[in-house]
Amino acid sequence: MATLTVEILSPEAALWRGTANALMARSSEGNFTILPEHTTMVGDLVSSIVRVETTEGEVAFAVHTGYFQVGPGDGEDVTLATVLAGVAERTTEIDVARAQAAKEAAEVQLAAATKGDQSDDTAQLLALAALERAELRLSAATK
Repeated sequence: MATLTVEILSPEAALWRGTANALMARSSEGNFTILPEHTTMVGDLVSSIVRVETTEGEVAFAVHTGYFQVGPGDGEDVTLATVLAGVAERTTEIDVARAQAAKEAAEVQLAAATKGDQSDDTAQLLALAALERAELRLSAATK
């Protein structure tokens, strides 16, 4: 019987590795699902919630961009799906108060960057990225 091994990695840590029924995520081309015996491929990930369906339930991660790779795993009939995220965290470990504070700070930065006739494009982009990260974390924590 074919199996799927999933690993979620960030530069700081290997966040999760185990056997799964499916990996659901979103790329720049849209939502996708990886199942056992999936074809080999590589793609990008956009900021979103990455979900891993296991026999014990679902494990979810807030992923702030990255890449994924699907290929043969260790052993016959094993598919390995690897998520390589620049920043990722388990949704159950998100500090809601900290994420809310980050959202509020990003909103203040965005307002300051767009104030008056002298808007700062770089500051706007940085503030928008921080706001997006905070909103994803808040959304992931409440699901």
